[in-house]
Amino acid sequence: MSKVTERFLRYVKIDTRAEEDSATFPSSLKQKELGRLLSGELEEMGASDVWFDEEYGYVYGRIPATDGGRSKKTLAFISHMDTAPNLSGANVNPQLVENYDGGDIVLNEKEGIVLSPGKFPELAEYVGKTLITTDGTTLLGADDKAGVAEIMTMAEELLANPQWEHGNIAICFTPDEEVGASVDHIDLNRLGADYAYTVDGGALGELEYENFNAASVQIAVKGVNVHPGMAKNKMKNAALIAIELEQLLPGQEKPEYTEKYEGFYHMTQIQGNEEEATVSYIIRDHDRGMFEKRKTWMQSCVDFLNEKYGEDTVSLKIRDSYYNMAEKIMPENRFLIDYAAKAMEELQITPRIQPIRGGTDGARLSFMGLPCPNLCAGGHNFHGRYEYCCVESMEKIVELLKKLAMQTY
Repeated sequence: MSKVTERFLRYVKIDTRAEEDSATFPSSLKQKELGRLLSGELEEMGASDVWFDEEYGYVYGRIPATDGGRSKKTLAFISHMDTAPNLSGANVNPQLVENYDGGDIVLNEKEGIVLSPGKFPELAEYVGKTLITTDGTTLLGADDKAGVAEIMTMAEELLANPQWEHGNIAICFTPDEEVGASVDHIDLNRLGADYAYTVDGGALGELEYENFNAASVQIAVKGVNVHPGMAKNKMKNAALIAIELEQLLPGQEKPEYTEKYEGFYHMTQIQGNEEEATVSYIIRDHDRGMFEKRKTWMQSCVDFLNEKYGEDTVSLKIRDSYYNMAEKIMPENRFLIDYAAKAMEELQITPRIQPIRGGTDGARLSFMGLPCPNLCAGGHNFHGRYEYCCVESMEKIVELLKKLAMQTY
């Protein structure tokens, strides 16, 4: 069993599920268990400046330069330790499917849970390879423990081979990426990097420097409840007004109808009754101008309802979450994409340069002054019971990270 596989199987056994409504940072203190383990392993393999942030849960480390100062800049590799709150990350029971034959993979016979190429056609790309799946009762944690395992394996190999010339390499593992807080307390001075890659993508070859501009929306509706037998011209049904708001938004501009660069409005939660109702949305668009127009349209819908039903019937809070890192990558830092694409081609990996229909740590980091595109980690079907990753992909990604580390910056 390869080192990266062995590491990955160990790391996924540690429950690091993030908690959306937590008042602590990190949102689940169990994330620190993996952080302490990783910092200890970095020290054992000989990394320098290893530090585990006991307060916030970050892990930092460095691999000293061996190229005699040829590289003037420091490159960082970053992955997150937490897993998504969508499904349990406890008692993960990974299953190895060796020499995959292209058919259905029974994850859990008792529960009738099957990973099928009929539903997930990309499985056809992995015939003859080794896959790691869940047992159907939890997520796997490839997002992003595959990235963590790949960075750790790269670090071990670089430290064991000082004859391989490279510049200063920084490493950071973050908590709470899945709840949008992963760089809230990152110490960029301690990290000490000029450029970075997050290793947090999907299939082998994915290379991303564009992501959504993102905002969260909270809407509250105040109604007037009157006995329905006497409600004429008196009742103001908050739940129905919330539904009316949804109907004012473009019907085809939802996640289930959009792809590639197309943006959307997405209702994530609705609850209420005649007296009061609340609705949560996220707004996404790759184009900053269209992003601003979407927020303006949401405000105009609220204004319309207040004019119709009375002032202060509907209140709106919009908070920007992150922006498209392409603004900070292109064109000045395009070389980071070119280096990664060239390294992939040398390893016979086909680069898949595509926009992220989401966000990564790299989006916020790029706007904090650390240009940070995203690399593949080798997983599929993140955040759910059908999550899996490919062993051969993880092994290739370790080679990719080593090549990028040995590039002159």
